[in-house]
Amino acid sequence: MAKLLQYAGTGRRKSSVARVRLIPGKGSITINKKPLEEYFGGGNVRKEVGRPFEIAGAEGKFDVIATVKGGGFTGQAGALKHGISRALCSADREAYRMALKSAGFLTRDPRMKERKKYGLKKARKAPQFSKR
Repeated sequence: MAKLLQYAGTGRRKSSVARVRLIPGKGSITINKKPLEEYFGGGNVRKEVGRPFEIAGAEGKFDVIATVKGGGFTGQAGALKHGISRALCSADREAYRMALKSAGFLTRDPRMKERKKYGLKKARKAPQFSKR
């Protein structure tokens, strides 16, 4: 029985979470059982998802199977990029880690939506002030 190698990584951005599996293959990317082109319509977002492979020099070596939940499509693309970078590091730490680290792909983006405070309409927006 042949053992299938696969590498996993979890990426997060804003309120999006991406669970990524890398399998040795030809470079196809599947997100929530849809191809990349069908899931992300815009060109810039699709380029962002493929950037970790460009930087690591691993284009066409792995197939990506990902499950993404939460947030908008830009946050999901950022989470996917982070998850792919982490999975590449688990595949071959010495070869890919330095390039991905210097590009900033292994750092989780800490910016989150600020919570609403009582007495305010939103996180920082106060009700209109009237002197009289």
